[in-house]
Amino acid sequence: MSLNTQSNFHNPEKHTFYDYSPGDDFYAMLIEAHRDLSDEQSALLNARLVLLLANHIGDLRILEEAITAAKADL
Repeated sequence: MSLNTQSNFHNPEKHTFYDYSPGDDFYAMLIEAHRDLSDEQSALLNARLVLLLANHIGDLRILEEAITAAKADL
């Protein structure tokens, strides 16, 4: 298995007309989660979210690919 960089957001309980709609929904949830947080709290939220999602993925090869892709062009 390799890192999936194609849009992969979905909500099995909700039918959407456009493929990008669930991604937009996630972005809105993420922005809302940061509302009214200080910069320090926002950074902590991001760190916690990364660790929770990394634990959910679990495959170190995939996580290494994700880190490499995220660092590209920085």
